[in-house]
Amino acid sequence: MSWVGKSAAEIAEAVRRGRVTAPAVVEAHLQTIAKYDERIGAFRKVRTERALAEARAVQGRADLEGLPLAGVPVAIKDNVAIRGEAMRNGSAATSNSAATEDHPVVSRLRAAGAVIVGITNVPELCLVGFSDSVYGVTRNPWDLKRTPGGSSSGSAAAVAAGMVPLAHGSDGLGSLRIPAACCGLVSIKPGQEVVPAPERDWHGMSENGPLATTVTDLALALAVMAGDMSLATPGESESLEFGSAIDDYPGGLTPAEPVKLRIAMAPAPLPPGFAVDAEFQRAVVEAADTLGAAGHTVVEHDARMPGWLGSAAIAAWLACARQETEGLDPRRLEQRTRSLAKMGRLLARIGMDGSAGRDRWRAYGADQWFGNADVLVTPTLAAVPPPVGRWGRRGLLPNVRTNVTYAPATAAWNMAGWPAMTVPYGWHSTGMPIGVQLVAAPGGESQLLALAAQLESAHPWLRHAPLD
Repeated sequence: MSWVGKSAAEIAEAVRRGRVTAPAVVEAHLQTIAKYDERIGAFRKVRTERALAEARAVQGRADLEGLPLAGVPVAIKDNVAIRGEAMRNGSAATSNSAATEDHPVVSRLRAAGAVIVGITNVPELCLVGFSDSVYGVTRNPWDLKRTPGGSSSGSAAAVAAGMVPLAHGSDGLGSLRIPAACCGLVSIKPGQEVVPAPERDWHGMSENGPLATTVTDLALALAVMAGDMSLATPGESESLEFGSAIDDYPGGLTPAEPVKLRIAMAPAPLPPGFAVDAEFQRAVVEAADTLGAAGHTVVEHDARMPGWLGSAAIAAWLACARQETEGLDPRRLEQRTRSLAKMGRLLARIGMDGSAGRDRWRAYGADQWFGNADVLVTPTLAAVPPPVGRWGRRGLLPNVRTNVTYAPATAAWNMAGWPAMTVPYGWHSTGMPIGVQLVAAPGGESQLLALAAQLESAHPWLRHAPLD
């Protein structure tokens, strides 16, 4: 029996109960990576020998029967520290020195029994929604001519291709939700202080989170990253530690059914001047109808976000580019990165870094615009993923124009610091998956996961792209 293509929850249960060993699971996934990654380009580094050694260590742990992610192969985005590995952040300008300690998220994954099989590719300094860097180009498993999005590019591609069941990513202006929507995955950007933030937190806008093919896996991974196993079963009051007997986990690690909520659907929420693909709008309406059929109250939200928020988000993006390049040799940076950072410096001279708009939106704009709904449903993307390519060799205008045209719908919730997630919902006429975005007020992660589980139950999605 092959464990490649199985969910993380299925793999962990099998390893805990002795139906398969952690080394056998990891070896099978490493073989899949070797088979497909030359075409996909998801990984900057595959940790073949170290992963197998770590799998053997997991198999020998005395607490194996209580590990939530026992033997589960996991990929890590190249922007958090992994002990013994260099964190390059998609750039030739960063240090090639090995980290001496794991980032807390990596530590928690390891403590839960996960095995780190590789480090995934990102665009340089994680600055864009594309998938290319000096380390290569990552392709979308559903259409190799299109980008898998970014900046958690390789993580999304690896999960969508079935090379790992779970991956870590991070989201500063949409970098989990954008690639999840491009690749037909489920992903969540938690609210602030739920999960330890990335090494560079983009002025408090960036959060670590998981990408997965099922809501159960997503909830489980988020719970491990947060160090709070109650998140694995939204609606349950008991918080369980890693060492608890696995039979004690309520609901089989499946998000519980939510209470009845008031849900606002916003098929075209963007400021004037921004267009949203009609098929994406229709998916939002249909997803909201599905939730309405489940007993929730659905209302239409026909307002558009304020224009000043879009300008502030772009200014904040460019300010992050300026910050990320500080201390790096500009001769080793890509043209795109230099251009973004240069514009960020120019805007900083006139006091434009997005902070005023971010504070304004956080203080009252998000709450007022959100209205009295519990959850908001919007498109994740405004257009299908653009062509894959070496966008890093292009200048400012092509990169900004394309990023803003296809993926402008996620940044508002980083600016606010609110939790948001992407759920697959149907297919575009181009053959690409469609993702809808669910947004909740602070503390609403469990609500989002429970609603996503209802959508998954009513409208199941394909787990992996057919590569053979």
